[in-house]
Amino acid sequence: MEIQPTGGALGAYVTGVDLETPQSNEITRAIRDAWLEHLVLVFPNQPVSEAAFLAFATTLGQPARYPFVTGLNEYPEIIEVKKLAHEKNNFGGIWHSDTVYLDEPPMASMLVARDLPPAGGDTEFANMYRAWDELPADLQTVIEPLTAINRSDLADVSKTRSDRLADADQPKREAFRSEHPAVRTHPETGRKALYVNVAHTSHFVGMSEADSRPILEAIFAHQVRPDFVWRLQWTAGMLALWDNRCLLHNPINDYDGHRRVMHRITLAGDRPL
Repeated sequence: MEIQPTGGALGAYVTGVDLETPQSNEITRAIRDAWLEHLVLVFPNQPVSEAAFLAFATTLGQPARYPFVTGLNEYPEIIEVKKLAHEKNNFGGIWHSDTVYLDEPPMASMLVARDLPPAGGDTEFANMYRAWDELPADLQTVIEPLTAINRSDLADVSKTRSDRLADADQPKREAFRSEHPAVRTHPETGRKALYVNVAHTSHFVGMSEADSRPILEAIFAHQVRPDFVWRLQWTAGMLALWDNRCLLHNPINDYDGHRRVMHRITLAGDRPL
């Protein structure tokens, strides 16, 4: 197995491993260590079966159900993340950390590319360790003691789910709401990371939305600075694993008229501290 960093703000490519077959404990440990170091691991040319995808996921954590979309019939832990040729909104097409509106958000997400457009459909990732480290000191002082309120029903993110929720077989869910620290300490690395995002964070505990807005807008602009961001160009059969506890991601919606289908697994996390 070889691990090649991207040279950007985060991310590394992993080659020389076949994820269709079980990995040794040594390889699994090396993959986890590399993931914690690089935040995103990309495995090219891994068109794994659903069974192998799920098996690999379970070596890293406990697969968790996504609350808004029904999983595959035989593999309910796997959901389709798709945009069809006639649709305009892509699923989750906004900067966010997955389901931070839950009391215990997932620690990780995994995607494998099943059907890609001829061009476009890249995913951007932003390093929230660096965003915190390089936040101006006065703003660090303001936000470090704050608790953020996160919701699943904010308008900009809700519209990215509209096509999927229109399907008759999808569950009807009430909105979710959570309270998490605006600055999170990663439970495995001990590093601090910004833990708010434009998709889900509405305001801070003890402050109105109006009073919270200037602080949030400053953070939202800062946390996706170009020097914190790395962009992944997907290829068929590529598998990516990323850490929701210390980064944001943004799937780019630039392929109207074409189909894009990915399979996703999220891994259960703990309550942010």
